Amino acid sequence: MRVIAGQFRSRRLKSAPGLNVRPTPDRLRETLFNVLAPEIEGTVFLDAYAGSGAVAIEALSRGARHAILFEKSNAALAVIHENLKTLGLSDRATVIRGNALSLLPRHPAGIVFLDPPYSRASDYQSALGLLAPTPLVIAQHEWRLHLPDDAGSLRKTRVIRQGSNALSFFRTRSEPEPEP
Repeated sequence: MRVIAGQFRSRRLKSAPGLNVRPTPDRLRETLFNVLAPEIEGTVFLDAYAGSGAVAIEALSRGARHAILFEKSNAALAVIHENLKTLGLSDRATVIRGNALSLLPRHPAGIVFLDPPYSRASDYQSALGLLAPTPLVIAQHEWRLHLPDDAGSLRKTRVIRQGSNALSFFRTRSEPEPEP
């Protein structure tokens, strides 16, 4: 696994051991950040199920001001800290051990990336319900899983399918302008 582009382009990242962590494939990460390119600069990026930290590190490499990473596995947390330290990014990231669903309401961000284990499909709906004020939420999921078009004030605006994965983009609906 490697950083795709930006300041740390081509730098190798360690991945978390075991089968419980499913890293976002390089090609899918590249697609994700090509779409996010106009919005990533200077933002706070939250990776709710961080695994190795590769998605958040990619965001930092491409200009995010700060990254927040949630992870509950001790082995994965050790890998995240090692990857951040190796790249000199520890001061631009906040790594928090715990359950993403309980942490999400307390950590606002400009962009949130959701990638729970595919076996926990209900986490998508729960997380989307907690993220109503977030400007942009991206969920990585199995392409067969249909996520709702609306979740609170979030509306699905785009879906990109790549192999067996999909990225669903949700944006906060803006209230219609009152009529004069």
